[in-house]
Amino acid sequence: MKIGILGTRGIPNAYGGFEQFAEHLSIGLHERGHEVFVYNSSLHPYKEKEWKSVQIIHCRDLENKIGTAGQFIYDLNCIRDARKRDFDVLLHLGYTSDSLWHWLWPQKAINIVNMDGLEWKRSKYNKFTQRFLKWGESLAARNAHTMIADSPDMQEYLLNTYGKKPIYIPYGADIFSRPDVSVLKKYTLQPHQYFLMISRMEPENNIEMIIKGYLASNHPDPLLIIGNITNKFGRYITANYKNAALKFSDAIYDQAELDNLRYYCSLYFHGHSVGGTNPSLLEAMACGCRIAAHANQFNKAVLQNETDYFPSEIDVTRIINTPKDLSTLNQWEKINMEKIRTIYNQEKIIDEYENLMLSLCGKRKLIIQSPVAKAV
Repeated sequence: MKIGILGTRGIPNAYGGFEQFAEHLSIGLHERGHEVFVYNSSLHPYKEKEWKSVQIIHCRDLENKIGTAGQFIYDLNCIRDARKRDFDVLLHLGYTSDSLWHWLWPQKAINIVNMDGLEWKRSKYNKFTQRFLKWGESLAARNAHTMIADSPDMQEYLLNTYGKKPIYIPYGADIFSRPDVSVLKKYTLQPHQYFLMISRMEPENNIEMIIKGYLASNHPDPLLIIGNITNKFGRYITANYKNAALKFSDAIYDQAELDNLRYYCSLYFHGHSVGGTNPSLLEAMACGCRIAAHANQFNKAVLQNETDYFPSEIDVTRIINTPKDLSTLNQWEKINMEKIRTIYNQEKIIDEYENLMLSLCGKRKLIIQSPVAKAV
């Protein structure tokens, strides 16, 4: 098949979850014998026409000149280019600005949309923007040949809202197996004597809740917070929470460095609340982390009973100050690792995307994965 992937800022990843997913998927599909193209923003630092045998198409992006509106121009430029490429499949990662141009989507291609999470619920957006994003979601749902939901709850929401059942395919992760304690020197940390949070700096990721709960615990171990601290909310966080116990780092895209930081932390905080199956959560599970997660349906669908949940900062404090039985922690780690091997296995996820694409092109019978059981 000839496959195009758009909707991200491009590869190699220098931004976030969709870009990281596009990396893994594009390489995996190429290795399975398909011709794969990924659309890159002109603002992306990587300027070559090929990356690890995946072909890169660079399209003009004006976000640096006109702000958020530039994303719509970038998506338009990608779609206009895609109309000339004779793709068999065009995979749209997200719908935020792409769906506005649905009437220009190349109709000779199978248009698959990964619907991501509930973007319109993000608190950083004003009411008008939230209504616009909800409208954009409906455009994507109505015009996609097939929707992909990355969690059972998103699948159920989209079915109930639009009457069309998406295909459930989550994200994947690889079991981490090469620890290197020297990575900690850069951050002046000691193994298993620090807490960790890796997150984009957005209010709905409950960063303030975690920080307040941590500071109230008066625990001697530091909390390392990794994320895009130069954006508006990141600047607010670093300006308002100046404490020697807090260590801040800008976003890191070196996978080995991130995995080592996860592997050696004593407790990993996951505060995401409006997404589906979050890749960074899967990576923490794949590193054997003890995890404390925000109490919402998306996190519960993945972690089920193998974690501590916090609905408030008081609960964050309680989790930090309450010792956990070692046998319980070992059992949680074992079960979460098994989930990565059997449900969220990276190769398995790529196989499922390939199977879906081939089936939609009439080249293979579709085998549908059943969603994981929800936590009680």
